[in-house]
Amino acid sequence: MAKVLVIDDEPGIRTVLTDILQDEKYAVFAAGDGFEGLATLKQEAVDLVILDVWLPNLGGIDVLKEIKQEYPEIEVIVISGHANIDLAVRAVKLGAFDFLEKPLSLEKVTTIVRNALALEALKRENRTLKTTLFAEDELVGESLPMREVKALIGQSAASDAKIVILGENGTGKELVAREIHRQSGRSRGPFVEVNCAAIPDTLIESELFGHEKGAFTGAVARRKGKFELASGGTLFMDEVADLSPSAQAKVLRAVQELKFERIGGETSISVDIRVISATNKDIRAEVDARRFREDLYFRLAVIPIYVPALREREGDLPLLVDYFMGKFKEKDAPAPKTISSEGMKALQDYAWPGNVRELKNFIERINIMVDEQEISQETVRFYLGEQRIGRDPAELRGFSDLKLQEARETFERKFIVQKLEDNGYNITQTAQELGIYPSNLHAKIKKLGITVKR
Repeated sequence: MAKVLVIDDEPGIRTVLTDILQDEKYAVFAAGDGFEGLATLKQEAVDLVILDVWLPNLGGIDVLKEIKQEYPEIEVIVISGHANIDLAVRAVKLGAFDFLEKPLSLEKVTTIVRNALALEALKRENRTLKTTLFAEDELVGESLPMREVKALIGQSAASDAKIVILGENGTGKELVAREIHRQSGRSRGPFVEVNCAAIPDTLIESELFGHEKGAFTGAVARRKGKFELASGGTLFMDEVADLSPSAQAKVLRAVQELKFERIGGETSISVDIRVISATNKDIRAEVDARRFREDLYFRLAVIPIYVPALREREGDLPLLVDYFMGKFKEKDAPAPKTISSEGMKALQDYAWPGNVRELKNFIERINIMVDEQEISQETVRFYLGEQRIGRDPAELRGFSDLKLQEARETFERKFIVQKLEDNGYNITQTAQELGIYPSNLHAKIKKLGITVKR
């Protein structure tokens, strides 16, 4: 349901517009002056404003400027009982969708409101398409584990139930989230993603909930957060288990109530979103270790979906190879490259620690680097790396008796220590080589009990 705000100092006009717009199945808010109208915009995710030019306290033109500066995506229809050409031209130049004279033609009002909302919806759809332009467009796989994943997607997509997607890095958790959104009733709304592990703890709350101008050093303008940008659609919180304890508490409240305040703000903002989260961690172990709030886990994990690792769905490997070969075929090539039966056997013997993402990168690489139309076993082994083919037990030495979480942390600790030594314990250089923020590296050093030599 689209939300329309009417700002007019005449009670009769507010009442008439409210009645006809509600008859058109819009949610309508009314304000008697500019200050009240701007206060409403802080609290509600409004889609359209109908604004009178002649207002007490704060003139309509000033209100229009404020709206276009702070909420540029909202369309504004300006109305006036003292209209002239100069005023109409000025309003349109400032960004108004249209200008109407009083007395109002109710039929014309409904038509222009419908057109303005259609334009706003089209802009929102274009923004959504830009974010999904390079996303995979389908889930490839017919193995039993993938059929189970697809069945869960089909069963859960139509509801607004919160979903947590579990699985290793590179298995396609984001693709599953996008497919749920695509099959849902929110598919025409935005799909907004936030990677909770890639944002420093000091910025995560601003990223999620936004901030008001002057809320902190560097906050030079009001900024909407991901929760607000996702209103009417889906919010995908990737690597949710990496949220800090303070962020977890605020996310819990926002998920429970679908209300929050921007940093530095005093008014609650209501949103209509579906929350899908994902993590590559054993989230139950994180809860047991008190690193992740149990109440937040139960809020997010109404429906858990486990995405299998590539080694758990080996029957899908030829299908994925064909899919990516077609995707990365040279523009002028008559047909996609193929892989010989011996080469495919080498691929099937490989453990694929990076899962589908690693396979995709491998196929792209050989399409660029190899001239063979049929890729040989020798070429496959060369580009994978001979030492990485198969499952060498020596690779597991020191890890065989450990649980998965313990093995992961043990390896992570050794890997970080090695990188620190390679970089002379320079935190910034090491973090850059690891592909993470220095603040994240500091947190891992503390968590894993690593001693930093000076």
